[in-house]
Amino acid sequence: MVLNVFKNTVLFFLLAFISCGSKTKEQHSNNNELTNLVQEDKNIIVGANQTETYLPLLNGKRVGIVANQTSVIFKDDNTYTHLVDSLVDLNLDVKKVFSPEHGFRGNADAGEHVADGVDIKTGLPIFSLHGTSKKPSKEQLEGVDIMIFDIQDVGVRFYTYISTLHYIMEACSENNIPLIILDRPNPNSQYVDGPTLKKEHQSFLGMHPIPLVHGMTIGEYAQMINGEKWLPNGIQCNITIIPCKNYAHDMPYSLSIRPSPNLPNDHSIKLYPSLGLFEGTNVNAGRGTEFQFQRYGAPFLNPETMTFTYTPQSNFGAKYPKHKDELCYGEDLSNVNLTNEITLKWIIKAYQNSTDKSLFFLTNGFTKHAGTTILQKQIESGMTEADIKATWQEGLDAFKKTRNKYLLYN
Repeated sequence: MVLNVFKNTVLFFLLAFISCGSKTKEQHSNNNELTNLVQEDKNIIVGANQTETYLPLLNGKRVGIVANQTSVIFKDDNTYTHLVDSLVDLNLDVKKVFSPEHGFRGNADAGEHVADGVDIKTGLPIFSLHGTSKKPSKEQLEGVDIMIFDIQDVGVRFYTYISTLHYIMEACSENNIPLIILDRPNPNSQYVDGPTLKKEHQSFLGMHPIPLVHGMTIGEYAQMINGEKWLPNGIQCNITIIPCKNYAHDMPYSLSIRPSPNLPNDHSIKLYPSLGLFEGTNVNAGRGTEFQFQRYGAPFLNPETMTFTYTPQSNFGAKYPKHKDELCYGEDLSNVNLTNEITLKWIIKAYQNSTDKSLFFLTNGFTKHAGTTILQKQIESGMTEADIKATWQEGLDAFKKTRNKYLLYN
């Protein structure tokens, strides 16, 4: 027992030494940083920074890690180290890395097939959870005693990191592997809104009967997956959550690293729940520009009423954006005032101003994003935003009651 305490103390001080010795931010592509760098609130301490709590749980264990470019330990306003790099530097027995959509270093396009590989920096094998399979196989988990999940989420149902969380919990429970979740704040945690997913429309873009914006952290969501028995046959995963300190749901939270290639700043992240619905249409939502999810447009929108123009081009995170190299007519939302709710007025406006409405919806994709067939029908029938949102209320009220059981923060 004394020896273990000594080892854990040494690990802690070694990590502190490594961290404080770094004077500059870890090198990342400029495209992989927020365009307006804002360090997280210094009063909030994310799970990954609480090394004194979770390092003892890793001592003597063979470790697997689910991570991407956001899996970092913050040091000060300009410095952070990657969790995987830090644990390897401490000679912890990290065996394997599992990466979600966009890959381990976060530079793959949305929906792009990501192959397995090897991390050049550490030499660790990387198993893609957005390639041939979205769930780790029994063979891939061989030689792993404990798993860590540390990914920054943005709190939107069709943002696929919570689907990856589901499959990780499923695989860990099936293979009797405990899972440590290093929690991080949700930048869209101030509200709950949107249509509730219908079970028959379950997909990787929405696996559970929740509203489009759920208002939970990854740790809280994991508790809900267990508690509501959403894993196959009601199995439950052995989870340990390292919660954030000094955090509450109503706190604003600014990300200093892009959670994915096409969410470049806080404005995009706040608009994403509303403009993400355009992903299920033929309208471009800013991909192929430097204002992803801050504008929308298409060649078939009426140029007399939609006077803002732009031309999507191949770029970081969008090799083949919708309407690549075509002039799009639409609306610029880069300076719009933000509210803590889903806004439908933009998608309704775009539909009403389509010169050929048959081009607008990609019905299968839109249903997956909305989680229901009803929303498309409501927009097509000319319902107002207020009337549409009123139909969500019963589902929202029911979800909030369930959600309250699993909250870790006020």
